[in-house]
Amino acid sequence: MLLDITSIAAGGDGVARHDGLVVFVPRTAPGDRVRARVQAKGRFGRGTLLRVEQAGPGRVAPVCPHYLRDRCGGCQLQHLTLEAQRAAKAQVVRDALGRIGHRDVPLPPVHRAGEPWRYRRKLTLAARRTADGWRAGLHRAGAPDEIFALDDCLIAETGVVAGLQRVLAQAASLLPHVSSLRLAMRREGDDLLLVIEGGAHWPEAKAFAAAATEVAATWWVNDEGRRRLILDRRAHRDAGASFVQVNAEVAAALASHVERVVRRHAPRTVVDGYAGTGDVAASLAAQGVVVTAIELDADASAVCAARLATPSAAVHARVEDVLPTLLPADVVLLNPPRTGVHERVTAALAESDPTPRAVVYVSCDPATLARDVARLRGWRVESLECFDMFPQTAHVETVCELVPEGL
Repeated sequence: MLLDITSIAAGGDGVARHDGLVVFVPRTAPGDRVRARVQAKGRFGRGTLLRVEQAGPGRVAPVCPHYLRDRCGGCQLQHLTLEAQRAAKAQVVRDALGRIGHRDVPLPPVHRAGEPWRYRRKLTLAARRTADGWRAGLHRAGAPDEIFALDDCLIAETGVVAGLQRVLAQAASLLPHVSSLRLAMRREGDDLLLVIEGGAHWPEAKAFAAAATEVAATWWVNDEGRRRLILDRRAHRDAGASFVQVNAEVAAALASHVERVVRRHAPRTVVDGYAGTGDVAASLAAQGVVVTAIELDADASAVCAARLATPSAAVHARVEDVLPTLLPADVVLLNPPRTGVHERVTAALAESDPTPRAVVYVSCDPATLARDVARLRGWRVESLECFDMFPQTAHVETVCELVPEGL
């Protein structure tokens, strides 16, 4: 089928329309005319790119050999210029807010910051045990059960990639005796930190950590989700296994913007939901704002608590469990995971008396952001700005400032 690609959908697929059929074709660009094999189901179709008959203005040759040769699923937009990537992300955010969130918003700016390559300080590999030993790599696009051996990842720091490869060379035989694992390596300062996920028992854990000499600290997350610190060689210990943004430079720019948006409302009290280790909470508290920082991860919450002086405080809990007891507040800051906030969170905000002056919502998924905004009836989008935290991929970070209607 001959298709004209008009836009990029959430997730990075190109979109074409043909005789009433909406077709999603991976690795295509707006303005492309492509030949594709299409499987249709109802009004929608999934296309497999056969060849590009005419390239759109934003198409470029992908730099990473894994992108085309191995159909790597880690990146979705390497075939677009950075300008075209950011234009696509802005449109995805706007479309989601309109279609799901029922808010008519202008195209948001997408701030560029940092480097488009080698920006990730964390890399996660899928590992499969084979007859010849462990095979570790990344998933193929559209085939989550398939992995390919990784030579390099051009969006990850070279030290992180090399660190993972050396660990596998040093100590792969000491990994848990299971068929599959996840290995996540992250740089924190000068240290490499490793989290291994999978397995019910790991009697060789300490021997593995001792053999992996490049790693400063090793954690194991078993099949029940329980995390255990195996070995820590660091001089300074923190919440190293907790979530952090993988792009440190853009994360700093985003945090500064979030703080400016919060400060615009001159708050005396702020509730910081999903606070992590408390970077924004600590900065606001240092300026005289009374901050209550909610975080479920125990290690991160402990670090946050140590950074806050009374009357500010950290609360180790789920946001939906404690937010109703912590309102009212002048401003509520939300920075949830990709799944968005629980419906009890938006219900608590709607029922708060008095109503917060603003909700500042930091999102890594436009669809769940839009869903949660739709739940906040009576609130309008005051500002919407995006940050290109993950160049070459379809992911985008969005800061949505919401204020009550009538203000």
